[in-house]
Amino acid sequence: MQTDKDNNDPGKPISKTTQDLPGGRLNPSAFRRTKHTGTESVESLAEKIKSGDTSALSRGITLIESNKVTDKPLARLLIRLCLRDRQDTARIAISGSPGAGKSTFIEAIGTYVADQGHKVAVLAIDPSSSLTGGSILGDKTRMEKLSAHPNAYIRPTPAGKTLGGVARYTREAIILCEAAGYNVIFIETVGVGQSETIAESMVDIFTLLLLPGAGDELQGIKRGVVEMADLIVVNKADGERIQLASQAKIAYQRALHLFPSKESGSTVEVFICSSTEDKGTGTIWQHITDMLSTHRTTGYFAQRRQQQLMHWFDASIRNNIFEIFLRNNDIHSEFEALKQAILNHQITPFDAADQLLARFFKDKS
Repeated sequence: MQTDKDNNDPGKPISKTTQDLPGGRLNPSAFRRTKHTGTESVESLAEKIKSGDTSALSRGITLIESNKVTDKPLARLLIRLCLRDRQDTARIAISGSPGAGKSTFIEAIGTYVADQGHKVAVLAIDPSSSLTGGSILGDKTRMEKLSAHPNAYIRPTPAGKTLGGVARYTREAIILCEAAGYNVIFIETVGVGQSETIAESMVDIFTLLLLPGAGDELQGIKRGVVEMADLIVVNKADGERIQLASQAKIAYQRALHLFPSKESGSTVEVFICSSTEDKGTGTIWQHITDMLSTHRTTGYFAQRRQQQLMHWFDASIRNNIFEIFLRNNDIHSEFEALKQAILNHQITPFDAADQLLARFFKDKS
């Protein structure tokens, strides 16, 4: 664990009080009203997280995921208290089509890594229920072995309305996990599609899982997702599917020669793996650690972390603008009315957007 002197802004030490929050003073007792944290202050919660308290970590992630307006400044303070320049961690996304075995693969490789003494956190992004908004699949129940490991922490989170295969506050959850001492963070995305790309902007290594014999391997996955991959794993290579997995591996190795070179300079390797039989995970982890070591040596790792910060900055602006926009009751009412008008084919989506923006800026003038 790093100390406060490792803060990435040496000219401005991390504040330990709510008084230093942008926007003025806050009442620390306001945090006591949330049922998820009992009578803790934000400062106390942050210290517990940094001490490795997994219960406090869960309460912290619940706070940053809260949609309550009064929780947002408290969540930002918590992030500020936990944020560090952690160059000794590994952020790894696991993406793939539904049924590719993402959870099984993460349990296999996560257990392998945890057995080596690493602290492993899994942020499992589940599809959301249209009725409750909660997680449908519940990855914790699908990773029984890993969830029982003393070096592992698993947090299922509903994707909600966020595109990109991740939840809206996945970046912030990563920061809290790293503050709690987890040095290997796996992010399991919802699946693969045209929008499953935001995860790549949050991680150091983007891993794509594929199925053997799932039709035309070169057409079954969007080209853009393959281009983002730092490595490809053909999973479920067991039983009668071993030959199919080998054929898929060869097909992708040939196809990858047609793709542009990676910015990192690394060659995208294709592996076959059986998560259920625990075959191939050790080799894959060794390749990941070798890649990370090379990226650190060449400076690409630091460059990618800087890019992650800029993506986070951009996403924060977009999210905050949208929240401010809808905080106006009149605008919110018109927003809901225009959504219905769009569904009734009374107005086009871009005309509705123009109308709402014009109304918003007119009210501000």
